[in-house]
Amino acid sequence: MKSQPGIINAAFHRPETRVYRLVQGFVWLLIAGSIALIVAGLFLEPGSPTAQFLIRIDHMVLWLFLAEYLLRLISYRPPGLELFDRTPSNRFLYSAAKRLGYALSPLMLIDLATVLALAPQLRGLRALRLLRILRFPRIFRRANPFRGVMLSFKENRLMFAFGLLMVSGATVLGGLTLFLIEGPLAKGTRTIDSLGEGIWWALVTITTVGYGDIIPTTLVGRIVGGVLMVSGMFTLALFAGIVSQTLLRAVLSIREEQFRMSTYVNHVVVCGYDPGARMLLDALLAELGVDGTTVVLFAEGERPPGVPLDFTWVNGDPTKESELDKVRLSHAAAAIVVGNRKVLPQQADAHTILTVFTLRSFLERNGAAARRRNPLHVVAEILDAENVAHAQTAGADEVIETTRLGFSLLAHSVVAPGTAAVMGRMAASRAHSLFVSKVPPNFELPATFGRVAAHLKGAHGALAIGLRRPGDAEDLLNPSDEVLVPIGSRVVYLADEAYCEEEG
Repeated sequence: MKSQPGIINAAFHRPETRVYRLVQGFVWLLIAGSIALIVAGLFLEPGSPTAQFLIRIDHMVLWLFLAEYLLRLISYRPPGLELFDRTPSNRFLYSAAKRLGYALSPLMLIDLATVLALAPQLRGLRALRLLRILRFPRIFRRANPFRGVMLSFKENRLMFAFGLLMVSGATVLGGLTLFLIEGPLAKGTRTIDSLGEGIWWALVTITTVGYGDIIPTTLVGRIVGGVLMVSGMFTLALFAGIVSQTLLRAVLSIREEQFRMSTYVNHVVVCGYDPGARMLLDALLAELGVDGTTVVLFAEGERPPGVPLDFTWVNGDPTKESELDKVRLSHAAAAIVVGNRKVLPQQADAHTILTVFTLRSFLERNGAAARRRNPLHVVAEILDAENVAHAQTAGADEVIETTRLGFSLLAHSVVAPGTAAVMGRMAASRAHSLFVSKVPPNFELPATFGRVAAHLKGAHGALAIGLRRPGDAEDLLNPSDEVLVPIGSRVVYLADEAYCEEEG
């Protein structure tokens, strides 16, 4: 049987437990109800019986929030409490110091601000309970920017403390100086009545807001104001630099959620990118068009400066299943795995094969492979011919041996001059390119290859040069006219564009 403190600790600090989920569900009902109370109060006449009734309910909700806040704080157990043997007094001081630090964490401060509205003079803080939505963990699944901001505060708390110390120190020093110069204790002109007004003036001055409600009238007071203005420029620049360096990456991580939460379908995912793949992007633009299919580049690191704006960049590792949902892989039409030219071919191919296997495994695990009408078409680039079979075994539908293909064209052009240029034109877009499509549905099969070729030439202006029959391991190129074309076959042909939208 669990002890009472253990149950309370699990209820507020252990998400894996059932009691934690129950408590969090109840808290979320309170948050939703309190927000509804605020909205309803906006449409009621102040002082009406209904408004007074809602205020009493709102107070009850706030008391429940306060109880939840206190239980969360009291049940907090510092992680290092059980690590070392401590004397009772040292244990108490350590626990108190850590609880104080926990109470000053951003999320706990938000919870505290929520219950401060119990005080009548602070009732205007009721709207701050909307910030409790930040505790909701499922808004962003991959890169929660709010959690990133909190983590940045935690990891860089010394830098933030230094920046706040500079700003607060200059504010207090400037306000105290003006109070002594032009306050009640000074002789002559009296500009301010209290130290609080002096600090308010200093804060307004150092932040360059300048309300003008308090104006130094003596020469020394104006000199202090000028020094505070100039020092405020440097102090705020320092603080802004700290904020930009620590929070920018956390905020920009929301881009990882942008595509996942979008409605893109039938897009193309390019896994892996390096400057050597720049020509691939040009080829994709030529094939798909600027306003055609969306192309997502999925690779580690920030977007390189040379990547055209026509492509969407998503930072991530395509060899990790946990990150593939960033690019909505289950809704993609095709995936291209590009080899890394910065490492040895064997290393690059090993990474390519692992990526292909991960893509297929991801679709199988989340059930997308079974739900899709057309399977994801995966094209993999292999640099070493020995690894072609491995890539096909991993799940690649097509494997492009770029190195062997290039070298074969070079060697063949020596014995057959001009063939390399012809093959280059055939591989390029907006020219007579190679296509593989089903036989037109208005043509009856089975039939001979000669009849099929004549029909394609007459009806579509396409030149049939090969045949892909069901069950054959390889395509049959330049078959004789008498070769039988069975039902379900596909034709390899040259044309300006595909005559059939469904390509194999």
